[in-house]
Amino acid sequence: MTGLRSTSDLLVSHGHHFGRTVFALCNYPSLLTNGILRLEQLEDTPLEDLSAEERREHRVFEQLLDLYPGLLEQLKDGSEEEILHVGELIGKGAAGTRGDDTKMLKSAIDHGFNHELTGSLLCPAGLDWNDPRIKENLRSGEMLVYPWWGLLRSRLLVYAYKHVFTSPSSVDREPKAMRSGNAHLHGMNLVTIGSLAYIATQVQFALSSSSVFSQTDTTTDSETFYHSLLDLLEDLEECKEVDELLTWWNRQVFPASSAAKRAITPTLSKIRQ
Repeated sequence: MTGLRSTSDLLVSHGHHFGRTVFALCNYPSLLTNGILRLEQLEDTPLEDLSAEERREHRVFEQLLDLYPGLLEQLKDGSEEEILHVGELIGKGAAGTRGDDTKMLKSAIDHGFNHELTGSLLCPAGLDWNDPRIKENLRSGEMLVYPWWGLLRSRLLVYAYKHVFTSPSSVDREPKAMRSGNAHLHGMNLVTIGSLAYIATQVQFALSSSSVFSQTDTTTDSETFYHSLLDLLEDLEECKEVDELLTWWNRQVFPASSAAKRAITPTLSKIRQ
């Protein structure tokens, strides 16, 4: 019984981290069942012949296998009921931590551009929040900028990311490894596309008037928002901008990592020329 419980706890813990850093909103039992079936299908069918949705799901499945050695063997040796149970445990972990993060960030974040402090945190990198014209245009929604200009580079997002991954106490300190943080507990030393989309979605919800996070919430439509971010960040045509974005993020959160030491093209200065 103790061994079974420890295995269950481990799978739930895997779900905590995987949901935050790779893929937050999915049906995990279906992900595992479809993934096993697709491995057999891919013995005769190239991955390129699958639909875009199937390719994404399979990439997520492969990332799950890569993160947790031994999981594939466990799934191959298990019955259909056991595979579904593993998926339910991982899904339980992902949903539980998402709910905890939602409550934490909802209480830690105030209300958008109309609040002076939150507005300064939301202000895109490269824009001066103290300029009354910029402040008014951001509040009215009339500010039109180059799509990548400041996208996902606000201080509020960094604040929320540290709150979740390097512990709330690290928010106001110089970035460094926090032994109590979720990143350290899971050996995480790089910002991932999945974790960035996850935090942006959590912040988008925290700034809304909705009180309960739901995939069917038509007010914030968090699931569509989350998937749209993933579509953008995984778009091969945007890889240069995404690489620069991740380098910027690693400098904010994991400055000691090799990814934080890459050069960033001065996109903003090019736009202004």
